[in-house]
Amino acid sequence: MSGGVDSSVAARLLTEKDYDLSAVFMRNWDTRDESGTETGCEWEKDWEDVQRVCTLLDIPCKMVDLSRQYWTRVFEPALDEWAEGLTPNPDVSCNREIKFGALMDRALTTPNQWLATGHYAQLRWDTLDPTHARPMLYRSADRHKDQTYYLSSVPESQLHKALFPIGHLTKPEVRELATRYSLPTASRSESMGICFVGEKGHFNQFLSQYIPPKPGRIVDTNGKDLGAHRGLWMYTIGQGARIPGLTTKMFVARKDAAANELVVAPSDHPSLFCTSVFVSSWHWIWDDHPPSSVDSPTGLRASVQIRHRMSEVPCTIFRRKGGVFEIRFEQPEQGVAPGQIAVVWDGEWCLGSGKIVDTTCLE
Repeated sequence: MSGGVDSSVAARLLTEKDYDLSAVFMRNWDTRDESGTETGCEWEKDWEDVQRVCTLLDIPCKMVDLSRQYWTRVFEPALDEWAEGLTPNPDVSCNREIKFGALMDRALTTPNQWLATGHYAQLRWDTLDPTHARPMLYRSADRHKDQTYYLSSVPESQLHKALFPIGHLTKPEVRELATRYSLPTASRSESMGICFVGEKGHFNQFLSQYIPPKPGRIVDTNGKDLGAHRGLWMYTIGQGARIPGLTTKMFVARKDAAANELVVAPSDHPSLFCTSVFVSSWHWIWDDHPPSSVDSPTGLRASVQIRHRMSEVPCTIFRRKGGVFEIRFEQPEQGVAPGQIAVVWDGEWCLGSGKIVDTTCLE
């Protein structure tokens, strides 16, 4: 339980089932660890809300401190990628390494235990082999809140032990149930922060505490000098680049880490439109049974998202040498950056994901 309304309603729904319930709250970040003062104890409010809900539901709860695991498995690797000019998605690795990794390992001590969360996702089961039912990760009923993107790298073995009690509900329905059940978190506002950080209003300012400035030049696609930047990690491909003195609005087209240059272009420039991406560290949820068509000349027809906040787009996927996959978009896409996670679906069924290592654009 996180202290939010989603996990609170998930817990309440499970009280209606024949389960022996207990709750666990995961502490993963505390600014007091950095500052050494009593300011910044955001997790304490969450923990208080978890205890209030559990008291109402009459289920035991405990707190597990996984901040060290967060630091080493999620935060430090993400820092390294930001420093290299990449655009990582820590929430994907957070779910794989922490929530359904370290936390699941810590919480589940016997075979007949499951970890239920408030994620907006659904599990269906393939029963072609009656002796070995396999979990299939499906989108939630609420497409706007769907979180299968973030769960796309969780292994099948971990999904086998997961429950998503609110996956069949929409967010308004969850809110309505929370009010009906008089849960203390019914009116709590929604957290939109990054998994390991929480809600930090000025993210670049936050990262600057860990990544030193590395000034470089801002250039156009012809190499013309337009200004200076303070660090490639402060920019995302596709975002507007504020350059004093320019009358034409420019956007980040790419980052040249070797030269420490930020390359910008006007909004209609071909360098902003990508036709395909190359993806490594690929994870099929059914790792032993990838779709055979990825090795065919025509490839695997599927849909893909390269960001959580986007609609899926049609694509074709090909397996290349060295464990790399090529994903070709049906139409050119903007805002595509190395480091992002590309997640693929067959209809509503999430097949897996990988990390973008290179892009092919119109120029």
